Amino acid sequence: MTVWQLDLHRPPLIDAQGKPLWEFLACAADFSFCYEAQTPQGQVTGDWVTVQMQSAIDQAGYAPGQVQVFRPQALSLLTLAAERLGLPITPTRRTPALHQWLRQKATAYPTPGPVGQPYDPLHIASPPPLPLAENLWGDRWGFVALAAGEFERTFPHEPIPILHMPPETRPSQMGLSSTTPLPGIVIEGGRQAMALAQWVQSVTPATLRYVAGDPDGLILEAGLCDHWVMTTFADATMAEAGQRFEQRKVASQGLHFLLVRPDDSGMTYTGLWLLLDPSGALG
Repeated sequence: MTVWQLDLHRPPLIDAQGKPLWEFLACAADFSFCYEAQTPQGQVTGDWVTVQMQSAIDQAGYAPGQVQVFRPQALSLLTLAAERLGLPITPTRRTPALHQWLRQKATAYPTPGPVGQPYDPLHIASPPPLPLAENLWGDRWGFVALAAGEFERTFPHEPIPILHMPPETRPSQMGLSSTTPLPGIVIEGGRQAMALAQWVQSVTPATLRYVAGDPDGLILEAGLCDHWVMTTFADATMAEAGQRFEQRKVASQGLHFLLVRPDDSGMTYTGLWLLLDPSGALG
C-alpha cells in the first residue's frame, strides 16, 4: 500500500501584495514523489485543498492507499479533501519524510522571516497537560530496561489482549543491537489493569517522557498534540531512574515501551505499546 504524508501550513512567506502565503505539501512516505502548491491565506478553502490533492494524484499518476497528517490545525481541511476523493486519512505524529522535507525547505526561508518571528516548521501548539483520572492508576509502576533482543524474542509471542507493536518499530528493524537496553515503563494495574490499558489505547499513545520539576513527572504524549500527567513524584532514586530512562532513549533511537500488567507474577500481561520519541528517533 502506497502511503502519502500531507501538510497544510503557513510558511514565513508573503506574496507580492504582502499577504501571508499558505502551502500544501504531499509526499510519498519513501519520498519517491512530492508535490507542493502555495496560495494567499484568503484562498485557503476546502475546494482549493481538494484541487491540490487531485493535482498531486494526477502528477503522480496514481492515488495513494492512505494519507497521513501530523499537524492538528491542518486535519479538518485535509480530511475534507481526502474524503471527497475517497482517500483514507490517518492522524499520526510519525511522518518522517514530510518532517525531513519541511526542515529542508525551512533552510531556504529568510530568518527571522517577514512576520518577524523565528520559524519552526514542525512546531505544534499543545494544550496544557491533563491529569490521569485517579480511578485508572494502578498499584505500582517503575522504570525498567530490557535487552532489545530479549524484548523481541519474548513479547511478540505473548497472548497480550492490547498490543501495539508496528513491524517498522521492532528493534531489529530499526537496526538496534540485541544487547541495546530498551527503556520502558511497567505499570502494575491490579484490578484496573484492563481499564487503564483500554484508556491508553483510546488516546493513541505516542511517547513517554520523564520531566524534572517540583515535583518530577511522567508525561504521556498522545494523539497529535495531547499531553497527560501519568504521575508525579519527589523521590531522588526515581529521579535518577527517570534520567537513565531518557538517556537510554537516546541510545535506542527513541524506541521505548509501555507495559501494563495486573501484577508482577510475569504470568499475564494486559497491554503493550512500542513507542517512539522523535527527539531520539531518526527523522
